[in-house]
Amino acid sequence: MKAEIIAVGSELLLGQITNTNAKFISARLAEVGIDVLYQTVVGDNPLRLRKTIEVAQNRVDLIIFTGGLGPTKDDLTKETIANILHTELESNADALDSIEKYFQRTGRTMTENNRKQALVLLGSSVLVNRNGMAPGMAVEQDGSHYILLPGPPHEMQPMFEDEAIPYLLDKLGKREVIVSRVLKFYGIGEAELEFRIQTILAEQTNPTVAPLATSEAVTLRLTAKAESIEQAEQLIGPVEKQIRNLVGEFIYGLDEDTLSSKAAELLRERRLTIAAAESLTAGLFMSELANEPGISSSLIGGIVVYNEKTKVEQLNIPMELLEEFGVVSGECASALASQVKRKFASDIGIGLTGAAGPDPHDGEPMGTVWVGISIGNAPIKTFKLQLSGSRNANRKRAANFALYYLILELQNADLPPILN
Repeated sequence: MKAEIIAVGSELLLGQITNTNAKFISARLAEVGIDVLYQTVVGDNPLRLRKTIEVAQNRVDLIIFTGGLGPTKDDLTKETIANILHTELESNADALDSIEKYFQRTGRTMTENNRKQALVLLGSSVLVNRNGMAPGMAVEQDGSHYILLPGPPHEMQPMFEDEAIPYLLDKLGKREVIVSRVLKFYGIGEAELEFRIQTILAEQTNPTVAPLATSEAVTLRLTAKAESIEQAEQLIGPVEKQIRNLVGEFIYGLDEDTLSSKAAELLRERRLTIAAAESLTAGLFMSELANEPGISSSLIGGIVVYNEKTKVEQLNIPMELLEEFGVVSGECASALASQVKRKFASDIGIGLTGAAGPDPHDGEPMGTVWVGISIGNAPIKTFKLQLSGSRNANRKRAANFALYYLILELQNADLPPILN
């Protein structure tokens, strides 16, 4: 089966959003043995969309559409496809019921045009949308397959994974189970990671190993095909062990883990409390942790100490220390971590200080960051970073590195018990 992905939306052509959907779909199709030959982007114009579809029909036998299933007048994907396939649209009762319940649940008024989202191609297999309103659909005609998916990634990705992939495997006559495990890395770049595991990448067959860099982390997706989940996991196990032996020190989590969710999980497991003193990050570290449900049992407080005066007055950092070592120093980060732990009577204290940019600060170049971590009665640890991004990118990465270092410390089996 040869495929083409057609992303529908003028916002893509205008550069207002990035077409991440095509990247996701291509990677998943490759894992099930479907080759993507073309990726196309077309605006919200029925004539141009029609011409795009006609071209695709002559060169592939699977066309996957993303976008254009919403309630507004410029959402014309399914209407255009219905016209091309000489079929009609019908209202799907389950989809309409789900849409109506959404508006009832949120206390919003449902306008008439929202009913449009429940329309599906006559005779199509409906793909349930558990994260939005517009259902997807799959239809076969004259040996060609058409799959329509919503545009928002948080709706499209689970629908494709849970609904479209099983549909395609059934059409292909494949009965294998496909199991994926994602290893999450931080503190190592995609190029270095790929270099360190190049032997594994060169020899991969089943499971396959696919590197991917995201804004937060570098990942490796290990995907195995087998007759059962157990057999697939047995195939993944030895390869994962090889990877961990080579670059395990950079792995912080698996699958859906994020830096903040993993840190929160470890804090809850060890029943530890944490407080933070933030200078250059100005609360970003605490904000990341606060994204996680139930974090109130661990994150008990913190303080932004953006200048020298505040560091001295609010945390009793000795002025002599700042004058001798500077505010962008390991000594300052250590003092911040120690003093904020004492101020909030927490088990852990985090201190963040540095020169975010665009100019040097306190004699240190832009991108210099120090992270201090004080855990119980253990010696305070400090970590120096030399970041090279923009001002706000440096601030974000500093907060992420603080989470990463916290995870490493909490995973350390030799960490002494907390003695309050």
